[in-house]
Amino acid sequence: MSPTVAALTHELVAIPSDEDETAVGDHIEDWLRRETTSTVARDNAGNVIAYAGTGEESLALVGHHDVVEPTPAQVTDSGEYAVEERDGRLHGRGTADMKGAVAAAMLAFRDAVETLTASAVDGELIFASFVGEEVGGVGARHAIDEGFAPDYAIVGEGSTGYSSPGVTDVAIAHKGRRGSTITAHGSAAHASEADAGENAIYRATDAVSLVRDLEAPTVEVAGDTLSGSVVVTEIEGGTAWNVVPDRCEITVDERTVPGERVALERVEEGAGVEWTVDQDLPPMQCGDDDFADLVLKAADVTQSGSPELVTKPHATDAGWLSQAGTECVVCGPAEPGEAHTETESVSIAVLERCQKTYRRALEAWV
Repeated sequence: MSPTVAALTHELVAIPSDEDETAVGDHIEDWLRRETTSTVARDNAGNVIAYAGTGEESLALVGHHDVVEPTPAQVTDSGEYAVEERDGRLHGRGTADMKGAVAAAMLAFRDAVETLTASAVDGELIFASFVGEEVGGVGARHAIDEGFAPDYAIVGEGSTGYSSPGVTDVAIAHKGRRGSTITAHGSAAHASEADAGENAIYRATDAVSLVRDLEAPTVEVAGDTLSGSVVVTEIEGGTAWNVVPDRCEITVDERTVPGERVALERVEEGAGVEWTVDQDLPPMQCGDDDFADLVLKAADVTQSGSPELVTKPHATDAGWLSQAGTECVVCGPAEPGEAHTETESVSIAVLERCQKTYRRALEAWV
């Protein structure tokens, strides 16, 4: 008998995947080989990708099967992750972010492939579950480097509860994140002869003043104003109370939007100051209105509420795909505030809704 989305989610969530995604990747791969007629591949990074159909254009359902570290209460004595069903929800690490969406996509992909095989329509359908999303999109970047290039993608990260409580919306843009380090160099001297040195902290505070004066860009999307931000979050420098410091480091958190970036490189105009980008998770914006409307219509017919085109504040693998040329939207069961928490959970009814939404979108697209 075909598993329900709740049962398949339970299977995936129970398999630990915070430090090593191999076992849950094996489970997904085996299931796809057993339950679908698609061509299933496992790349060197551990990504699981399945293809079905032929045609000039392709549509992918995309998720990730890694999770952040669980709390002790989210792990059983046997070492599996704890999964509990109560009050119409599944509770456990990875239920919301995002094995529930992966399970919904697996089932929708299987059912759509059966339709595709029966009617031989033109178009390629893809299922992809990546590793390493939680550590900077490692899996997505590897797949893209190896030629993964769908024309369109529905990324199953959370989009429920954005326009109104309980409604699963379709996000057509999200912010990115650029994390960087500003390092100020000086020359050490005894504090009693401060003029004999160059104070790195003074140079760093000049850079901080510049950062505070930079204006973060904004972009209008789907009636929302998506606003970037830039903020100094850490500062470290000096070796002793009586020594002029020769080095000071500042970390900067920047939330980026599609288009213009904050000109942080300007800090290097200061003497002895260098700027290094440590992480750059790209933003996303869908540029194909017809595709966004297709997914929105699929979401609309699966629920009593009225979904909307919205924006997300968080970076996802959709950013890497968008940067590589794929038109993306984000549509998934997780609600704001669920991911990465010790009380993480997902609504079973919304999982079922997303399964139907994904299938309708795939079948309408081909």
